[in-house]
Amino acid sequence: MVETWDEQYDVVVVGSGAAAMAGAWQAARAGLSTVVLEKTALLGGTSAYSGAACWLPGTDVQQRAGNGDSTEAARTYLRSLLGKESLAKQEAFLETAPRLVAELEADPAIEFTWRAFPDYFDLPGRVPNGRSFVPVDLPAEELGELAALVRPIVDRDRLGKGHGSGPLSAGRALIGRLLLALDRTGNGTVRVRHSVDGLVTDADGRVVGVEASTEGGRVRIGATRGVLLAAGGFERSATVRAEHGLPGSADWSMAPAGSSTGDAAQAAVALGAATDLMDQAWWAPGVATPEGAAAFAVGFRGGIVVDQHGHRYANESLPYDRFGREMAADPARVPSYAIFDARTSGQFPAYVVPGVAASDALEAGTWFQADTLEELADLAGLPREALVETVTRFNGFAAAGLDEDFGRGQDEFDRFFANPALVPVDQGPFVAARLVLADLGTKGGLVTDVDSRVLREDGTALAGLYAAGNTSASWTGPFYPGPGIPIGSGMVAASRAVSHLLG
Repeated sequence: MVETWDEQYDVVVVGSGAAAMAGAWQAARAGLSTVVLEKTALLGGTSAYSGAACWLPGTDVQQRAGNGDSTEAARTYLRSLLGKESLAKQEAFLETAPRLVAELEADPAIEFTWRAFPDYFDLPGRVPNGRSFVPVDLPAEELGELAALVRPIVDRDRLGKGHGSGPLSAGRALIGRLLLALDRTGNGTVRVRHSVDGLVTDADGRVVGVEASTEGGRVRIGATRGVLLAAGGFERSATVRAEHGLPGSADWSMAPAGSSTGDAAQAAVALGAATDLMDQAWWAPGVATPEGAAAFAVGFRGGIVVDQHGHRYANESLPYDRFGREMAADPARVPSYAIFDARTSGQFPAYVVPGVAASDALEAGTWFQADTLEELADLAGLPREALVETVTRFNGFAAAGLDEDFGRGQDEFDRFFANPALVPVDQGPFVAARLVLADLGTKGGLVTDVDSRVLREDGTALAGLYAAGNTSASWTGPFYPGPGIPIGSGMVAASRAVSHLLG
């Protein structure tokens, strides 16, 4: 049977986050005609919103910084945290990361620099101040007209605004640099508003193309060498979340609206692909916004967090995924409330992305303010005695400099954002801000091998089909080792996919 195509390329990449763009760049750099198909009107997905930390150990970037990182140290750290269950993928990741970064930095469009940000667990192999790095800011004029394709920062994007003035930084710089590098190969094409929801196979069952919905109707795009699915997870699909019992809400995800609904992965499942970790995500506490969404919160500098019984249940300074998992462990913790006082001048005591205006939150009833803790408890629907007792107990810990309940302030990560990490809550007026269980994306998806080939339930590979990033099941399981592991592992997976299809 001879297939008919609207377009045909050597490689079709579905999605446009860090993993997708790194894979597309590598394929185009090798001389393969490559197309990037993005569901929305803008490139970058959640990667563009991110701080763009890349957890890619043992590279020249860390060596230049002299921070003590090495492949062996990262191996020790991952073994300590993950054990041997994902041993083959750990080794593939560690082997590939230095080579990939060297290849990326050899391209004039791509430049990285180390930035302090501690790993998330105090285990052997941890490097003081962390091992992740970020892209160097990208002047908008260097990207030129292509800048209009890159998704703006979340604050502006949710308001329908563009980039504003100044260079592209953080996630925008990462996507912008990868886009610039792809464009300069002369072999890359980008198509936006292409929603891939079908895969085409030949008579032997090999994946040879995709089907997508566009503003102009259905299209079929052929792939002579392979299809790489790197379209994010399913965090924005309430239906798929409910099907797999995933905690949280599609409204509370940090993924851009209209993205990450799991269509590409479902197309692979229709061909018999296996899935795993479908009840897992990259969690975070989220500050409830007046419009019903959530804002990512990290780095508490004061206050405490209580459940609906008025009790603390974790170290508030935990890395965001670890705190999110504590939230998810008990229904009485969603929503929770951050309790803080006048020491913060009415501002939430952490970094919040996008920012939440106190005046708007108080007017909408997602925050409450009162002169006394008793009045605050009544407004927020919390037990009076429990809340007062909890705050009083915490204030005693702050005075003594030791959190006897949860050890807040004892880890490097706790002190990275605030030192001391224990600040009393004793100056009215007091505020209670509603917290929900947010996520940075799902981490359950298609099962893959070390070369990112998509596998069936029986372990055999679906020829011609690869997956990377949140479209695939993460080899870190229920753990988030350090800042930038979603981006770093996704980029490595995409690189290994392209290396495999190149033969």
